[in-house]
Amino acid sequence: MFRPLLAAGLVLAAGLPSTTAQDKKDPLVLLGLKKEEKKDPPKKKERIALAEPKEVAKDPDFAIQGEYEGTIKLNSGDKKIGAQVIAKGLGEFDVKITVGGLPGAGWDGKTVMRATAKRTDAAATVTGKDVSGSIAGGKFMLKDGMKIETTLARVERKSKTIGEKPPEGAVVLFGKEGDEKNWNGGKIKELSDGKYLDVGVTSKQKFGAFKAHVEFRLPWMPNSGGQGRGNSGVYFQDRYECQVLDSFGLSGENNECGGIYTQHKPSVNMCLPPMVWQTYDIEFAPAEFGADGKKTKNARATVFHNGVKIHDNIEFPKECPGGKPETAMPGPFQFQNHSDPVVYRNVWVVEVK
Repeated sequence: MFRPLLAAGLVLAAGLPSTTAQDKKDPLVLLGLKKEEKKDPPKKKERIALAEPKEVAKDPDFAIQGEYEGTIKLNSGDKKIGAQVIAKGLGEFDVKITVGGLPGAGWDGKTVMRATAKRTDAAATVTGKDVSGSIAGGKFMLKDGMKIETTLARVERKSKTIGEKPPEGAVVLFGKEGDEKNWNGGKIKELSDGKYLDVGVTSKQKFGAFKAHVEFRLPWMPNSGGQGRGNSGVYFQDRYECQVLDSFGLSGENNECGGIYTQHKPSVNMCLPPMVWQTYDIEFAPAEFGADGKKTKNARATVFHNGVKIHDNIEFPKECPGGKPETAMPGPFQFQNHSDPVVYRNVWVVEVK
């Protein structure tokens, strides 16, 4: 009975193909003395892209994901703490713990702990190097590496400019059904909680310098990631793109929500969870050109995302990818279509002379 094993050992000692870099198989399998074990391929996540609130509410992961706030008691005193729980599909989550508060609400942008979570039924278990705990019923029971326990409550932050009414003299590009006529390709997406402007539209009116207010809502796409998760974009003058993307809980790059695509990353990632209405408030000054047609001054913008300044008088050295070439002429707004069901509402512009 030991002869087959001895033969296998000789194969290995002789340096036969069983041990080459090209073939990592068990030598007993190669000799026909053992059946090869076939591993099941990883389960493929089907694409979920929902904008309808009633449908999103049916997903038990939606009740777990989101933002949480609480206070931890330390020897030095009470310390505010925040958590962002990001749905990754199939009951799995990334967890980001921010000391000092949530982004834009006390967090210093540096002190962070990370973990993962896995949902079973209506509760999720949190596991990480520095933290552990559980999430259920809108409560995050958190324990850190020093065994200090605290409870965080689920919160839904709202932009301080949400629902802001257009001032006198503003150009209302979309305020209600019927205003889609102000857009080339304008169409309505009707959902259970309202009628909104769909993506893939360009305003008929063109603008030079302006102040603008835009509200948008990201869809529920837990099984997707990167540029395939709630992707759209707000183009100024159809030249410069402020990215719209479900980058909730990410680092905040120039191709993520609030980023000026390929040019400027936001000073803080203020992206809220999917299915929460968000705002961009934009102050824009166009590029200037001399009589010879050569540019003499770059376009500039200041952008507030959910009421927090994320770009302060930044310059655009050129148009963004996908944008029209820079000229002295005014240009329209574009809400980009990337086949994800992002919706817009309450869009108005004040022209600046």
